Amino acid sequence: MISEFEKFKKFKAKTLPEEEFLASGHRACQGCGEVLALRMIMKALGKNVIICMATGCMEIITTPYPQTAWKVPWIHITFENAASVASGIESALKVLRRKGKVPKRHIDIVAIGGDGATSDIGLGWISGALERGHDFTYICLDNEAYMNTGAQRSSCTPYGAMTSTTPIGEKGSGQVTWKKNMPAIAVAHGIPYVATASPAYFLDLMNKVKKAALVKGPTYVHVYAPCPTGWGFAPERSIELARLVVETKAFPLYEVIEGHYIMSRKISKAKPIQEYLRGQRRFRHLSEEQVSYIQRRVDAEYEKLIKLSEMK
Repeated sequence: MISEFEKFKKFKAKTLPEEEFLASGHRACQGCGEVLALRMIMKALGKNVIICMATGCMEIITTPYPQTAWKVPWIHITFENAASVASGIESALKVLRRKGKVPKRHIDIVAIGGDGATSDIGLGWISGALERGHDFTYICLDNEAYMNTGAQRSSCTPYGAMTSTTPIGEKGSGQVTWKKNMPAIAVAHGIPYVATASPAYFLDLMNKVKKAALVKGPTYVHVYAPCPTGWGFAPERSIELARLVVETKAFPLYEVIEGHYIMSRKISKAKPIQEYLRGQRRFRHLSEEQVSYIQRRVDAEYEKLIKLSEMK
């Protein structure tokens, strides 16, 4: 399985594909990091792809009836069913090829969902598709809340964040639980490839998506997707935050290839987490004590990841 993508020609800044498979003119908010990541993903995947997309921001902004921004086959799926429909398409293509009704050429089957569709509503369906071994890629575009319906918390909302369903309250807490580790859940299924990515590191993102599509069997890519509207920051800061979240170790970049962790970018001199939290409305209520707690937790989780990457 690994030899499939060891041979592939990596994307480079000077040789990026020119063709766009997600058209301009969509209705994303200014500075939307999610649609920027999605554009890179589609460039990496190319035209031989079928997209199964769960309800969410990207579905809404790319397909206002009767228009569409998609230049490839695209299916809108309810919140929970993107992985299930991708599984069905993959199985149907096998049968159609066997019967000679479609050409025997490779088509990438890709399911895409936000963090709510992935870590909450669709988790059971994703787990089933990964366990059954379907040949498809699942991509989570993680903007850390249900942004399409008013910024309600999801299980991927980070500790301390204010959302419409985790208000500050008298104790000034906001979200009181830690972010669910979806990549680790995917790894636990024993699938061949899992990765994390950020649009600030666009070549890393594109190469990981391409790897995931080339690998035989189920693969999972978790993409950080900054949201100016829901998080409360200036639109021009999206890429700055997408870089800071990595530099502060809050969102590490790594791959898990057949169970082996590989750090994509090892942070030796991390910036303090306060640099990332500062300037986001959702975190402005945090006390020094809460920021210190977040810093300790981030450091501890990162060290766990480093130890996993050092295991032979």
